[in-house]
Amino acid sequence: MRVRRGDDRPRAVPAVSSAERGAETPSAGSTVGTPTSRRLGSNTAARKTRSAAGAAQARPSPVAAAWPADALEVGRVVDAWGVKGWIKVQAFSPDPQALLSAPLWFLKPVENPALAPRPAAEGRLPEFLAMADVRPHGQFIVAHAEGIADRAAAEALRGARVFVGRSTFPETGEDEYYWADLIGLAVCNREGELLGRVIGLLDTGPQSVLQVQTEDPKGAADSPEILIPFVAAYIDNVDLERRLITVDWGADF
Repeated sequence: MRVRRGDDRPRAVPAVSSAERGAETPSAGSTVGTPTSRRLGSNTAARKTRSAAGAAQARPSPVAAAWPADALEVGRVVDAWGVKGWIKVQAFSPDPQALLSAPLWFLKPVENPALAPRPAAEGRLPEFLAMADVRPHGQFIVAHAEGIADRAAAEALRGARVFVGRSTFPETGEDEYYWADLIGLAVCNREGELLGRVIGLLDTGPQSVLQVQTEDPKGAADSPEILIPFVAAYIDNVDLERRLITVDWGADF
């Protein structure tokens, strides 16, 4: 999920799931592949379709592919699509730029087979797919990968969890941030008081909202959360290098 820091004026934009990817159901990281910003603007970006030629230019050698250290789960293979080896994928973001732009998709089997859309076919799951063509198709993504030549091969991928490297995400615009980059950042106010750390974001339509877990000095595990709108009225600065968000927010709000 990308976020653009907005101003205080309400604006109707397409709803974006606030869930992030947890274990087997979409929870706190599902939408890490869409941007958000603290400026007024839609939480979604223009969808892109990557052609086979464009993918070939950016694709690293599959022989050298290794599981990326910055891998993030961004979708799941739902089923085969057609008879020529295409697959249908459920993206965990309504604006799946991470899936559309990544030249390699890394795969893991579903942890709980009962949660797969249909039982996976027999056979060893490949560690990664070199993508030849990826495009939006209604509420899903349809894709074709090298070496997946027919429906049987595509069906063997059913239920697979799809990961991509964070480094392959499209670049963000000015004052625009991925949810994945905001989660875990410390939040301090103008007075230098540490309010807590970002544990998630909520999408309310017009704007995104930081979920900040406060740090109880007594070490209580159930310390309260603070909800801070990610808008210019409250967000002074986001410093990714220092992993710090400075806000205009009182410790007693």
